[in-house]
This record gives sequence, C-alpha cells and structure tokens, in this order.
Amino acid sequence: MNIIFKLLKYYFLLIAIFFIGRLLLFISYFNHFIDSDSNIYLSFLYGLKMDTIVASIILIIPTFMLTVMPRYFSNIIDKLLKIYFLVFSIFAIFIEVATFPFMAQYDSRPNYLFIEYLEYPKEVSSMIFADFKIELLIAFTIILTFCFLYLKKYKDSFVELFEINYFKRILLFLPLLIVLFIGIRSSFGHRPANISDAMYSSNRILNEVSKNSIYSIGYALYSSFKHSNKDIQKRYGNMSIDEAITRVEKRLKIEQGDAKYVLKRKEPTHFSKEKKKNIVIFIQESMGYQFVKAVGGEDGITPNFNSLANEGILFKQLYSNGTRSVRGIAGLTSGIFSIPGKGVVKRNKAQNGFSTIASLLKPYGYHSSFIYGGESRFDNMKSWFLGNGFDEIIDQEKFANPQFVGTWGVSDGDVVKKANEEYKKLYKDNQKFVSVIFSTSNHTPFDFPDGKIELVKGEAKKSVKNAVKYADYAIGEFIKSAKKEDYYKDTIFLIAADHNVRVYGEDIVPVDMFQIPGLILADGIKPQTYEKLATQPDLLATVLDLAGIETQNSIMGHSIFSDKKQNLNLMQFNDRYALRVDDKVAVLRPNTKPLSFLYKNKHLVKTSNDTELEKDLLAFIIVLNHVYENRLFK
Repeated sequence: MNIIFKLLKYYFLLIAIFFIGRLLLFISYFNHFIDSDSNIYLSFLYGLKMDTIVASIILIIPTFMLTVMPRYFSNIIDKLLKIYFLVFSIFAIFIEVATFPFMAQYDSRPNYLFIEYLEYPKEVSSMIFADFKIELLIAFTIILTFCFLYLKKYKDSFVELFEINYFKRILLFLPLLIVLFIGIRSSFGHRPANISDAMYSSNRILNEVSKNSIYSIGYALYSSFKHSNKDIQKRYGNMSIDEAITRVEKRLKIEQGDAKYVLKRKEPTHFSKEKKKNIVIFIQESMGYQFVKAVGGEDGITPNFNSLANEGILFKQLYSNGTRSVRGIAGLTSGIFSIPGKGVVKRNKAQNGFSTIASLLKPYGYHSSFIYGGESRFDNMKSWFLGNGFDEIIDQEKFANPQFVGTWGVSDGDVVKKANEEYKKLYKDNQKFVSVIFSTSNHTPFDFPDGKIELVKGEAKKSVKNAVKYADYAIGEFIKSAKKEDYYKDTIFLIAADHNVRVYGEDIVPVDMFQIPGLILADGIKPQTYEKLATQPDLLATVLDLAGIETQNSIMGHSIFSDKKQNLNLMQFNDRYALRVDDKVAVLRPNTKPLSFLYKNKHLVKTSNDTELEKDLLAFIIVLNHVYENRLFK
C-alpha cells in the first residue's frame, strides 16, 4: 500500500500544479465567459480529466520501477525518481507560467504554434527577452523556490518501498497499470478521451481554460506525426473526392478545364493590354482592420493607407486565410486557401512545382523576386519561393548599411528603399517584374527607428499601434518614391495584410479578427470601394486581371471584375475551419459534429444546421488536402 500512497502523493502534486494554473486562468479571463450559457465551473471538472491523463502518463515509469525492478537497484532508482519527479514538476510549472503570455497573445493554450516557434531559437529568444521579462522572472522565481523546497525541505525517499516483498510488489504492477490505463483513457466509451472532451462549451475561452497545456502541446505533436493528411476524413468527416470536387467547383464557380488538375482553368482578363503591367505585392505583417480607418478601424494610426485608399480599389470586407504568415503568403502569392495541417510554405510536397504568381508569369518573361528585411529561412520562405518559380531572394544579408536593424531584421523603411532601387534597375533594363515584399516591423517586440512617426497618444513606443503606424509610414514612403519613378505608370501595386495582429475572442471561430485591409493602386486606376466579401485568393486574381494577363491557373478565387466572383470566405483557426457565405457560417472541428451560425454584429449566433453549407465546408477541406497530397496545385 505504501507504493500506492507514494504514487498518489505525486499524482496530487501534479494535479495541484495544474489546478493552480487553471484557477488563475479562470480568474484572469472570467469576464470573457461570465455570460456563457454553459456552467462555467464545469471547466474544473473537465480540466481534471485532462490533468489526470497527463499525470497518469507521467506515473507509468515510476510505477514500473517501484513494482518490477529488484531491490538491488533501490538506491539508483531512488536517485532517478527524485530527478524524474523534480524535472517533470519544473516542466509543469514552466508550462503553466508560459501559458499566460501565450494566452495573452493567441487566446489559446500552448499548441502547435508553441512548437513551431521553437524551430527559430534566435528570433524567439530575442523576442522573449525583449517582451516577456516579467513572465521569465516569475517563472524562474517559482521554479527556484520549488527546487529549494523539494531538495532541501522535502526529504522524500523511495528506498524503503523496496523493503516490501518483491512478490507483493510485482503483484501490484498489473492493477496499477490498469488504473493508469483508465486514467490515460479517461473514458469507458468506444473512443478514449482527447482534447475535444475539454470543448464542452460554445465559448472558446472557457474551453481553453478547461484544457491542460502539456496535453495540448503533446496532442499537437501526436497529431502531426500520427494523423497524416491522408487520414483527413477520419478527423473531419467522410465524403468522396468526386463529390467534394463537384461541390467546391460549384461553390467557387470554377469550370473544370483539366481532368487531372481539378482547379486549373483558363482565366481571361477584362483589361487586355499590349504591354503587360508589372506587379508588386506588399504584404503587411499582422495589420488588422481595427487599425485602419478606411476599412472601419481606429483613426490616426494609418494616415498614409487611409489617404491612398482614395486613389485605388479599397477592399472593405477582406478576410485572411488564417492566423499565420505562411497562410497569408500562400493566399496572396499562390491563391490557395489554408490546407489542413502545416501551411504549404513549410510542407514537403509544396517545395517545388507548386503554383505561384512567379511560375504563372515566367512564360511571359517576368523577373520575380521576394524582398524581406529578415532572414528568409524563417518559416521556410526562402526554400519555398526559390523552389516555386521565384528568381531572386533579397533578405537581410543583402542590405548594405541599413539605417535600422531590429529583432526581426532591417526596418521597413530600409526594405522599401531597397525595393524601389531594384525596380528602377529592372525597368531601366526593360525587364518586366513581379515582386513580393514582406514587412517585419509589426511583430513583437515592435522594433522600429526613432523619429519617423509621431507616436500614438497614450501608447508605449514599443506597442502594436505604433508598430502599425511605422509600417504605414513605410507604405507611404514607398508609394511616394515609386510615383517619382518611370516604373510606377506600368505597375500594379497590391497592399494587404497576411493576417490580423492577434486573432482572439470568445467565438468558436472569431470571424471579425480575420478581417484585414487590402488596397490596389495603379496609375490611372478608377478609385472605388469594394464592399462585398473578398479573400486573399480574390486579390491575386484581381491583380492579374488588372495587369492584363490571361493565365491557366488554379487560384481559388476570382477577380472582382468577373461575374464568377463569389461572396464567401474560408478561414482556418488552429485545427478548425469556417466557411462563410454572405452572413451564414459553417464551422467544422476534428472529431465533432459541424455547427452552423449567423454572423451578426461581429459575433457568431448559433442557428439550425445548414447541411449543404456544412457539406461544402467539408468538401473544401478534402479538396485542399487532395490537391496538396497529389501535387495538383499547378
């Protein structure tokens, strides 16, 4: 029995750590779910299930050592288990503390994003030391205090457990293993419990409080290795590929012209020109609509964008593909929605032969470039762009004597200056060009040079609003410089964000936080405001149309000048998808039934199931996975 009590003691230690973390989260985010229809206190009960799964997994090795290993190894096991429980306790404390800044940034417990950022230690460490000093201090203080108490005050020993008769100990192994198995499974149903069991409410924040951070990270790792995208229908639902393709083609009004490449068709231009236009796509890092007055946001943050909005085509209801840069990059340069799993920019089967604006325009003699102030290896951008038709990468190492260098690279001011110089040289050589510029300033810790903007009143210098204002300054400087050059009259400029600065909210999918600004500028263009829904693929199709270029492409959108243009958005939020058509929204999560909503006053209102819309959403997920897995996005 002493073995059972010993294991229970460490079970309750782990549960206590998880409970304290959940309680503090519950208090911190109480206002986000106080009006929820669900019993908010059940989050502790569902949370206990998640915590028990994690604690049971951790206790497997100690159970084996204490019941099966001979007495001869008692001293070694005593030391090993002391270190084992100390390490796991420290890890649990660290993850619980790290949950708070992660929640503040993403309104989510640590998940696959937490893992992905660890691939870039240089950038992440700089960001952490610049932005999260207090959180780091708290974490280390708690951990050091725990270590002191554990090592100096808590004189625990496992040696005496080996005084128990070996036969009695080994008889305990199977019963204890069964108990731990039940704890890990946490369900007597057909399927074991998983992270979906924590999602008992329609309030997303309440569901996040119910989760366990270690389980959330582990589940993200497990999903990435266990669930290949060939198993996508096991997660989201079953549908034949033929039905899925038919539904997507109908919803997007795509007339199939290629039996193999199911999205590929001929797209005519409505602006036929003898001399094709150059194209510049200026992607703005994390510029949400809420900062841009021209599309319904706050005044005084983006004066240059607001002014330029009167000179071009302004998109007032533009929504991003997802919440990560790789999703926006794919949408704006390839015209594809977000595929399940990692974005195509980072996926093996999309590293070559994947359609981009560069590969589409290469037959027309266009020189293509990607210009970025940071290290282009980040998010695998360099490999993806070069592998898919881009001729040149200009990143941080190619900037000679930049005026300012921050955590994420040279400033946007340096980037646009370099871009303008490159375009002047190309135009002088009679070389048509397509170029993608990606800004860096609006990213924590929000580094930008002094003296370029008047800081937003009441905001710290290193804040989102001031970073956005500096990014807007760079936009203004770029267009002002371009207008002085000959290439301006022969170039189409697209300015759009990759995603909003931070996608958050109580809704199961916070649709309003996918809204971003978009603007197309060109010499002689007729100013107008496009009020209907638009996607990032729609922007790419519109730019190609305005440039007078007819292509065979697989873009999952249409020019706003085409009668095929549809009033829809497809949004990916973590592992869930939302398809919006007008103000109807279908939402699909893994291993759960689809839901339908009406989008009213920037919130989702539950309504009866729209079966056809839900099936169309599933069709999009299946087709996106199909074209990626079979290399059909050409």
